[in-house]
Amino acid sequence: MTEVKSEGGGKVLISDEILATIAGKAAMEVEGVAGVGGLFSNVATKKAIRKYMAKGVNVAVSGQNVKLAVAITIKMGTKLHEVSKEVQQRVKSAVETMTGLDVTEVNVRIGAISTERQKA
Repeated sequence: MTEVKSEGGGKVLISDEILATIAGKAAMEVEGVAGVGGLFSNVATKKAIRKYMAKGVNVAVSGQNVKLAVAITIKMGTKLHEVSKEVQQRVKSAVETMTGLDVTEVNVRIGAISTERQKA
């Protein structure tokens, strides 16, 4: 659990799993990302997507600083460097905005390329 700075009279704790879920969801929102941690975006239900979103995201917290590593599957035909850069920016922004923590590093690992065709 990570303690977030609180101006109130108590503690605010965030689990690493929540940080990983935020990062995974942010990565999935990037055009060209087919999945996080090997999970494809065309999974049958949103419940299944939420259940497995945190897989493929590693979290390291030191005080108020967070380092993240995100493993993604990328869609065939996309520019790897552009998608990776966008994933880094979106993940950093989402985690910082939602938690108030400082994201010092977002490492992206492209583990696979999806060749699945979209259904019309």
